[in-house]
Amino acid sequence: MNNSPLLFEPMTLDGITLRNRVVVSPMCQYTSERDAGPTDYHLVHLGQFAMGGAGLIFCEETAVEDRGRKSYHCAGIYDDKHLAQYRRINDFLRAHGAVPGIQLGHGGRKGSGRPPWEGYRPLTTEDAARGEAPWTTISSSAVAPSATAPRPHELSLAEIADVVANWRDAAVRAANAGYDVVEIHGAHGYLIHQFLSPLVNQRTDAYGGSLDNRMRFCMDIIEAVRAVWPKNKPVFLRLSAVDGSGDAWTLEDTVQVARAAKARGIAVVTPSSGGIGGAGTGTLVPRAPGYHVPFSKRVRAEVDIKTIAVGLITEAKQAEQILQDGNADLIGIAREFLWNPYWTVHAARELGVANYHDLLPRTYAWWLKRRDEIREVTSKAKHIDSAPPA
Repeated sequence: MNNSPLLFEPMTLDGITLRNRVVVSPMCQYTSERDAGPTDYHLVHLGQFAMGGAGLIFCEETAVEDRGRKSYHCAGIYDDKHLAQYRRINDFLRAHGAVPGIQLGHGGRKGSGRPPWEGYRPLTTEDAARGEAPWTTISSSAVAPSATAPRPHELSLAEIADVVANWRDAAVRAANAGYDVVEIHGAHGYLIHQFLSPLVNQRTDAYGGSLDNRMRFCMDIIEAVRAVWPKNKPVFLRLSAVDGSGDAWTLEDTVQVARAAKARGIAVVTPSSGGIGGAGTGTLVPRAPGYHVPFSKRVRAEVDIKTIAVGLITEAKQAEQILQDGNADLIGIAREFLWNPYWTVHAARELGVANYHDLLPRTYAWWLKRRDEIREVTSKAKHIDSAPPA
């Protein structure tokens, strides 16, 4: 391991420079206003990670249209009225040294439901009586996500074009809201994944059948977003590297999609897993620490593209080793940040970063430096007092 931690070396992607390689991964909170706008909750939730020193902070998966939300309280950026709310949060993140990022997605057939602590159950007439009526979801094919969920509407070719246009418009709004990074969510069983997976996609037209056809929707979206996203700002792509049973979706498929995505301007790929046959992050991969790292390593090597490693990365030395081994370029952390919003500065101290206090706001750093200086003086004094006489 080098003396200088890679985790705390800056990285420039297109024209955007991250102060370190620590990424706060998107985490759905199900706390947006009923019309999809963020609240003070989101300012505090995301702001604490910036104050704690993270380099890149993603807000949660954010729907490109109303019916793309998973629930009535999921985030969206499909109306200009959302922009000022997001800009307020992004201004705060940037003021504290972090780069704000947004993950644009569409739930497809996984919409019209309740939050995870209610089992993701589909909305019913009882919900409608409370003002949250079910809506008709959409997908690549009319294949229901479960035995208890309604069948989605299969998109026509014209409707596919409309959804792609919604992604483009959402990217324009995201840029106007002050985001510096956009990630296209093509994983976890959401709409893009529903086109990629043969378990859902049963189409016989240009968007179904072969892998080239099934990835067409994803490529259309990448091209639409990249065309309107500022040239000096990067576009990321998240993919479920493996999913389903047997060879329904393999790492080789993911490599092929990532290669095509790179050719269309994707700068970074985040290989995750699962989602088609279960919950949003459901996977057949055993959940050991760093369980997605081998996917990141493979995509990075075979596609020659930067990657984010995700999946039970909780320790500073673990994160650093992943980078030192060449298995990823950035480290994505989610639930560990919920437990410790100041994970980044603690990791910097553990890895021996000089002046690690400076990752914190000055109003924190000054007092904590002084406390540490007092502790050091006190410790030395105790050592002298306890030393045996000469």
